Order: sequence, then C-alpha cells, then structure tokens
Amino acid sequence: MKKFCSLVVCLVLTLSSSASFAALARTGDFALLDASGQFHQLSRYQHQDLVVLMSYAASCEAMPAMLAQYQALQARFADQAVQFLVIDSNNADRASLAALALDIPVLQDNEKLISEALGFTHAGDVRVINPSRLAMYFTGGINSELGDTLETFLTSRVRNTVNEPSANNCALSFPERDAHLANPPDYATQVAPIIVENCVQCHRQWGAGPFAMDSHISVLGWSPMIKEVLLNKRMPPAQIDPDIGHPANASNLDPKDIQTIVHWINAGGPRGDSDVDPLEQLVFSRDQEWLLGEPDLIVSTPTHEVPANGVIDDVYETVELPFTEDKWLKAVQFKPTGNGTLHQLIVVVTPPEGDFWGEEHNANSVSRRFVESYLPGEQTVATFTADSAVFIPKGHKLSMQFQYVGMGADVKNVTQIGLYLADSTSVHKERFVQAVSTDFNLPANEQEIPMQASHRFDQAVFITGVRARMNERGKRMKFALERPDGTVEELLSIPAYNYAWQPHYVLASPVLAPAGSRVHVIGAFDNSVSNPFNPDPNQSVGSGVDAESEMFTGYFTYYKAQ
Repeated sequence: MKKFCSLVVCLVLTLSSSASFAALARTGDFALLDASGQFHQLSRYQHQDLVVLMSYAASCEAMPAMLAQYQALQARFADQAVQFLVIDSNNADRASLAALALDIPVLQDNEKLISEALGFTHAGDVRVINPSRLAMYFTGGINSELGDTLETFLTSRVRNTVNEPSANNCALSFPERDAHLANPPDYATQVAPIIVENCVQCHRQWGAGPFAMDSHISVLGWSPMIKEVLLNKRMPPAQIDPDIGHPANASNLDPKDIQTIVHWINAGGPRGDSDVDPLEQLVFSRDQEWLLGEPDLIVSTPTHEVPANGVIDDVYETVELPFTEDKWLKAVQFKPTGNGTLHQLIVVVTPPEGDFWGEEHNANSVSRRFVESYLPGEQTVATFTADSAVFIPKGHKLSMQFQYVGMGADVKNVTQIGLYLADSTSVHKERFVQAVSTDFNLPANEQEIPMQASHRFDQAVFITGVRARMNERGKRMKFALERPDGTVEELLSIPAYNYAWQPHYVLASPVLAPAGSRVHVIGAFDNSVSNPFNPDPNQSVGSGVDAESEMFTGYFTYYKAQ
C-alpha cells in the first residue's frame, strides 16, 4: 500500500511540475469562416471527440516551426475523432491565409472576438475542447507533450482543465478590446444605433423576433443570448460569405459593430449618462403602407390559424386572378396581418391545372415564372430589375408556399399581395427563374455529403438573383457561372444554410451569361448528429419536393439578353 501511494504522489508531483489543474472550464459556442469560405461552428463538431485550436499570427517568427509541429500532431491523430483548426488572431486577409496551403482549416477571426473569448494571449496558444459539452480540456502552448495529453483526454474521463503557461514571445494585441475596457461603448450613441439599423425590424412588438429590443433594460436582459447568437452567427439571419457577391438584402453585420456590442455586453451593458433611450423613442405601426401607392390589384390569401409554438409544416395555397387578357407584373408587395408569424412566402405563376411545384416534380432543370419571396423584417416592395417583368398569361393563377413560426400566442394571418402591373403596350424583358437540381439519396450518419447540379443556357441571359432551397439537412450552397471561355465567376455563397431563411438574393448588378454558359450549384448536406436541425440522423433520405424528402435546388433569376 505504501509503495502504491508513493507512486500516486510521484505521478501527481510529476504532472504538477509541468501543468496546473482547475475545475473543468466551459466555453461558449462560436462560428467562423475559413480561408476557403467554409463555415465552422464549434457545436457542429458533435461527431468529433475533441476540437483542437491553435492561434496564428503571421508576424511571429516562430510561427512556421509551430505550424509544422501542429501539422505533425494532426497527422498523429488522423485516424481518430479529433478536429484540428487554426484561428488567425491578427486580421490577415483571406488570400494570405489561403497561401499558407495548410491541410488544416485556417479560420478568419476578423473581430478577434473568438481569440479573446478563448483567452489567447500569444501566437501558438492551443485550446482543446470537447464540442459536445463545450468543455475546455486544455489551455497552453504547442509543445512536445501535447500529443500525449490528447491521448489521455481520449482514453480517460477528464474532470479538470489542464492549464499551462504560454511559452513564447509572440504576444497578441487586442487594441479594440483594450480601448473598450478603458472606455466601454456608450449605449445611446454607439450601441443603440446599431440595434436600430440592424435588429429592431424583427425584434419589436408584432415582429418576427422572439423578443423585443425596445429599451435598454430589454437589451440588457437578453444580452447573454444576443452575444451567443452573434458569436455563433445565428444572427443576423441569412448571412452570406462577404467575400463573394454583395446583394443589398444580405444581412451581414459589420465586424466593428459586432465588437462594439459584444464589448459593451462584456462590460456589463452600462446605461450611460444620456437621458434619452433611443429604443424607447421608436414607434412602429402594425398597419403597413403600400410603398408604391395603391396597387393595380390586391389579392388576399385564405386565413391561416397559427398556433403559439413551433414551426408549421409548409402550407400551399392558390389564388385565382381576374385577368381576361395577358398581363405583365413589374413590382409586388406583401402585407401579412400576422407578420410576426409569417416566416416565408414564395409566389409563382402557374397554369390553371398546375400546382406550386409544377414541372419540378419530375425534372431537374426547369424554367418557371417566379414572382418573389417574402421574409420578415423591414417592409419592402420588390421592383424587378432593368425593366424586366413577370408575364402572367390569361387564365393563370398565383401558387404559394407559406412557412409559419409560432410567436407565443395563437395568431390568424391573412396576407395581402399588392400587384403593380406594367404597361401592356411596352416591350418587356420577361423575368424567369431557372430551377437547377439533382436526384440523390443521403446516407444516414454522414456529416459531409457533397452535392452539385448544373444547367447550360443556350441563349445569352442576364442573371439578376439567386435563391437556395434545401430542407433540414442542408449544410451549404454556392452559386457559380462558367462562361464558354472557361472563366468561372462565383456569384454568391451561403456557408451555413438554414432552412428557416431562404431569401431571394438580388445581385448588386445583373451578370451576363453568354450563350453556352453553365450555371453551377455546389454544396453539401449534413445528415449527422452535428446538424442541429436534423430530425433523425439515423435515417437515410431521398430527394423530392415533399416535406419528408430533401431538396438540393438552386434558383437563378434571369431575363434573356435579347
């Protein structure tokens, strides 16, 4: 017994000589894009046992050696459930990070907020995290013993965090954090204006947000949630890769604004000295106006009863039109009465015998008459691009797909659709949408299932917008144009697809696709436990348009060049 006890004491002393132990630490969820534009979220690594992250700074002379050591460590654990990531903590641009040509994803931390949250102080700092529990297993630097430490974490139940000091001279700087620590952002003049500009159209009374940002006390009360959804990129919704395409209706938040809000929250959300709360001054009317004046025709949908909670299965409706001759549609506006519950509405023109999906039931590449889609937020009217218009043949109707989300109370919704018609004697560029999809079967418990679909335009067209459609297992989607000369232009990328947000992104300007051009839809599914929206990762799923199937369809809005 004495011999056994002495061995235990020696072991404890040996470990204590190189590291200190603390109660198991926790970390928050976060998400970043890497140098290739791929999305990485800590909590979406449920299929891994460990996530290892190392801080990178190009200015550190010892960085090449540390990267080589880190890559060797990755090779050692290549057959185990360990994900290695590098986080740039020094604001390098994407091209510089891609030029490193590492076989490890290099994440862009443009706001340095994740580096701050992880407690990085030096380039080469390492954090080891259990993604299922968001538990911090190790804090320290890259060293020769780290591999053995990882082996221990994989083979034993860790109950303490191992803390080691940083062991190099490459200190990181956080000037924005330090400035905000010395002088926290002012609520009335710095924080509230960001919220007014980006948040309150949904986060208000009768809005689609789950809570109202209508005062300092409200924002302060919800500040932990606000910080969480900013750091893991759940909000703002429907974000795109900011390096690819710049549609006006994308909802990316400026990195400096995110820093301001998060640092204000970290400082305790001080009210400041202003006697006026800008959020309390806002007044919203439940009644919406017709932004282009009275429409030529207002059609109303049937009444939908929306229960207080949950996401409602897709609802399909048709509305007959009274036109006795062909018409051209130049603009449209949606006015739901229960706008807080209506999360999405997509409208297409269909023949008398058709339904919402039309030829998409049986064909992978279909040209259709797409009107527009509605998303909650700021009241807008869709005016079509470059004198293009939607052609409505006599006898055709509007077919619609609704998606509702409960807002805490039973609500009845009727949506008015205001149609603004173009002069029928003028020559119009007919507006179409090209649906581009493919057939597939998703195997169960697969975290990365690549997918691609293409279409060739025989005539020259101008592409004006794109929209992605997948269901719950959708992971990402990118739209690209390949011209006949072989050049490829990426139009837009959605790195983290969310079934609840499927906006029609209007491109900054129409893009010419010469005759013979191909459009490509490139993406992936996640049918694993790491997908938080997945209803059942143990089930294989085929393609189709019904709610129980999966879809991989990219929509290109266009008009013919001649």
